[in-house]
Amino acid sequence: MTYERTTTTTDPATDPAYAPRAGSVTTEREVAGPTPSAGDVLRRVVAIAFGILQALLILRIILLLLVANRDNSVVQFVLSVTDPFVEPFRGMFQLDRVSARNGSVLDVAAIVALIGWTLVEALVLAVLGVFRRPYRAA
Repeated sequence: MTYERTTTTTDPATDPAYAPRAGSVTTEREVAGPTPSAGDVLRRVVAIAFGILQALLILRIILLLLVANRDNSVVQFVLSVTDPFVEPFRGMFQLDRVSARNGSVLDVAAIVALIGWTLVEALVLAVLGVFRRPYRAA
């Protein structure tokens, strides 16, 4: 909301009709600002959805690096939710994962998936932005 305040001063010397009410009158009202267009809302939804996916992919990479307990329900959730998004990028390179002796895993496919889905997000937002009209202040 945009707040607007208007002050009007009346002078009985110049306008005798207002003599009984001489002084200043303050009028206050709330004015609604411009609302976002349907395209703006759609771009925000797309950005939030991809942001959540990116956060989950980063969490997956960290959990596998830190040898998280796969029996934990949170770890299972993150791994199972991100699997369908990592799967298209498996086998893209000869090296999909790097394992250490202590069980730590660098999931290269998940890193490539993170980059790939970020590029897809940029493409979708660019396509949605093609029809965007620039905002003109009145």
